[in-house]
Amino acid sequence: MHPGAGRTRAPAVGLALALAVLGAAFLVPVVTGWDVDARSDMLGAPPTHGYWQVKLGIGTLPALLVAGVGVARAEVWALRWSWRRLLAASYVVALVWMLGLALVDSTSGLTRVMTNHHEYLITARGIDDVHAMLREYVARIPDGSPGQWPTHLAGHPPGAVLFFVALVRVGLGGDLAAALAVVAVAATIPAATLLALRRLGLDRGARLAAPFLVLSPAAVYLAVSADAVFTACAAWGLAALAASATSASGRGLVAWGVVAGLLLGWCVMSSYGLPLLGLPCLAVLWLARSWGPLPVAASAALAVVLTFAALGFAWWDAYPVLVERYWDGIAATRPAAYWTWGNLGALLVSGGPLLGAGIAVAARRHEGEQRVLSVLGLAALASVLVADLSRMSKAEVERIWLPFVPWLTLSLALLPGGWRRWGLGLQVATALLVQHVLYTSW
Repeated sequence: MHPGAGRTRAPAVGLALALAVLGAAFLVPVVTGWDVDARSDMLGAPPTHGYWQVKLGIGTLPALLVAGVGVARAEVWALRWSWRRLLAASYVVALVWMLGLALVDSTSGLTRVMTNHHEYLITARGIDDVHAMLREYVARIPDGSPGQWPTHLAGHPPGAVLFFVALVRVGLGGDLAAALAVVAVAATIPAATLLALRRLGLDRGARLAAPFLVLSPAAVYLAVSADAVFTACAAWGLAALAASATSASGRGLVAWGVVAGLLLGWCVMSSYGLPLLGLPCLAVLWLARSWGPLPVAASAALAVVLTFAALGFAWWDAYPVLVERYWDGIAATRPAAYWTWGNLGALLVSGGPLLGAGIAVAARRHEGEQRVLSVLGLAALASVLVADLSRMSKAEVERIWLPFVPWLTLSLALLPGGWRRWGLGLQVATALLVQHVLYTSW
């Protein structure tokens, strides 16, 4: 066999498997009439939490322009520009890409999440005493409890709603203002991921990843889901951890380690699934060949968790209560026989089907910069598989698993040149298709 045959065949096999999973995830419930409880109505579009709705809007043309220029020139510019210019451009283009996609639904594409009573902002406006809120948080998780929390507050630790409480306190509590704040934070995700790679010694590999990070289909769900904030917090936490692990001084190791721990600790206090970020964290330290930041970052993260406990919210008390509510409710009606693999279909909607090709290539043996991209991508995949097999993630993972998507996306920089060129086109086409034919709920 020609030595390059395996490298050529791996992405083709991976993409074919991804497309098969994606197609089956959409078609099996329709063809068989299987009620997988993706939504409470009959117009749902499993494996996504939404329904079919074809539309055009004021964001269509800007999104198409960004997509066209990006596919044609993004890699060339990413390889040519200075790092400072690349980071600035990644922020601006990601911001425009997310806004363009959201505005396909007009301004309601930005504000509808904020006006949803299941989400955070409406409740955040009524929280005047944070300490009292933390003390009673666990008691209000069970379904039917006095003053029970709306769906998303009950399903998350209080760090999630506290972000919106902070927005209200600084005067950004309006529907549109809060939405734009979320998008502004979410647009930093590519830059944070690139900075992590840079600290781990990557140059060309990071530049090749940049177009896929910026023009990801995940942009559909990042604008304006609260999970976008968790994703950004995780990305900056991992970037700080990489800075700590590669610091030339003990002071830098400690300072960046504390920053990493605080950010990652806040992630744990924002979503019950984000302790799984521990796997990418270990991958970063292993790649940097430095375990010194581990006790520093772990201590800082633990300090965040214990501070919440001292104020009235103990993560370890809340989680079992949430599990009971989850399994007494919708988890019982969502069949694991579908969602164990249907979840992967939902991930391929928000991460793009090209992830199948990227992961297939990442699973091969690599050296140098490619090894870093491979290890980080596979660590993120391991986190996703643990979440999936635990059965605590059944549906809605196109949003829930967003914090792992940037690190999975790094695998796409491993693809051969021809694959990268048309593969970026496949990714942006996925984003445009999802935004224009689905009502995505977020």
